[in-house]
Amino acid sequence: MLKIVIFDVGYGGEVFADRLEEELGIVDVIRVIDWRNAAAALSGSHQIRQVAEAALRPYIGRVDLIFLANHLLSTTSLRYFRRHYKNQAFLGFEIPVFKTTRKTLVLTTKALSKTFSFQYATSCFKNKETLLLDHWTSKIDDGELTLADIKQALQSPAEILVLANSNFSDLKTMFKTAVHQNIKILDSHDSAIRDICKTLKLRGGIGRRKKS
Repeated sequence: MLKIVIFDVGYGGEVFADRLEEELGIVDVIRVIDWRNAAAALSGSHQIRQVAEAALRPYIGRVDLIFLANHLLSTTSLRYFRRHYKNQAFLGFEIPVFKTTRKTLVLTTKALSKTFSFQYATSCFKNKETLLLDHWTSKIDDGELTLADIKQALQSPAEILVLANSNFSDLKTMFKTAVHQNIKILDSHDSAIRDICKTLKLRGGIGRRKKS
């Protein structure tokens, strides 16, 4: 059975691991969620890379794929891991990129918003507002984020929500309730699953090997 490690420092990794288990039924999903070091890891790119490397060391070279289920880690460190561990396949989240003039809200964190990759990716949104929602992270992990919290944050009218944080992907129903049902909500999950299937040579979404 193919083995995929999902690494994160919070609830977002659990959400993505759940999605993978639903869609890729015969793939063995190994969850490496470093809750203990979450606060330190999310303070910056160097810190989260150190935490990830320590947690992933027992799996490197022993599994078919390691997936970095954290936008900050993926954006700043995916190339590092590929360069330093050439015999191990790595993938990570990418921010959805497309050109639009429609009003777009990008939900993210301060550390990610400072990276060049984030600024470049979101430059295609010509009418955007970036909301830094670091204070949501611990509330989501503890199950304490309320609809009132979301409504307070999303007061600015928008047609598109871009979720540039893996913790936010399980909140789509609440987002629609807080804003409006017709809002378009984009996260990185669908493209990540396609990348995983391509890397492992799986036929989309059913966990079977493609024939050579």
